[in-house]
Amino acid sequence: MKTGFNLLLWTTHVTDAHQALFEPLQALGYDGVEIPLFEGKVEHYQRLGQALRDAGLACTTVTVLPDAAHSAISPDPAAQAGALAHLTWAIECSEALGSEVLCGPFHQPLAQFSGTGPTEAERAAAVAVHQQAAERAARSGLVLALEPLNRFEAYFLNTMADTAEHVRRVDRPNFGALFDTFHANIEEQDPAAAIAAAGPAIRHVHVSENDRGTPGRGQIDFVRSFKALRAAGYDGWLTIEAFGQALPALAAATKVWRQFFASPEEVYTVGLQTMREGWAAAGR
Repeated sequence: MKTGFNLLLWTTHVTDAHQALFEPLQALGYDGVEIPLFEGKVEHYQRLGQALRDAGLACTTVTVLPDAAHSAISPDPAAQAGALAHLTWAIECSEALGSEVLCGPFHQPLAQFSGTGPTEAERAAAVAVHQQAAERAARSGLVLALEPLNRFEAYFLNTMADTAEHVRRVDRPNFGALFDTFHANIEEQDPAAAIAAAGPAIRHVHVSENDRGTPGRGQIDFVRSFKALRAAGYDGWLTIEAFGQALPALAAATKVWRQFFASPEEVYTVGLQTMREGWAAAGR
């Protein structure tokens, strides 16, 4: 198991100014960080990747599809092509960083709804886009981990069962699912059972409290989920994802109207302890 911290707590675009975060996270014992890919050029991420290596940190990456012109489930071939182009850019940036996993809800733009559930045409379109993206990512040795979101943020994929079925249809060895404890707390009747059913389809994990604040200070039963992950043979990244009010646009997108923690330091210190102790307890 490897421990990571998603830098979305501070920014949607990691620059030189954020490199001061690397030392305290590495000193605490984190194995790596998760770099958001929302903008920027490949050359920027090449330099950032070197800075991470110099700091002794590995990394994963996360992206979203920005708008309706970039949608894997759109009936418009141009929007499907836009989704693939965005994913190709994110794969190239991930390659430049040395990322091990590119994750996120890269099936549809956030908070866009049809008023009904997903159609077979949408499913087929997403399969085609994700097959091509996975084939491109494979050339970089990169795993793609698709994230289901709760029903208030997306409609195409909400549960691990639906996501695991999509992974089965994409049928590429480097394409899998992301399990997020926050979203599962909303959508799954039994998160541990959902993990067991998805099994080896799970290729990445976000550790997120029920209020998106400090892991271990809320209602999520992390030990039970970790037991299920261990039983499923998972031994990849446990990456904390928490959100605050530092970035108004991100706070609006993630519905963060109030402060959920005393300080960022609380999130990454208590959160790391929660992961380490919970993972150890799950193995006993």
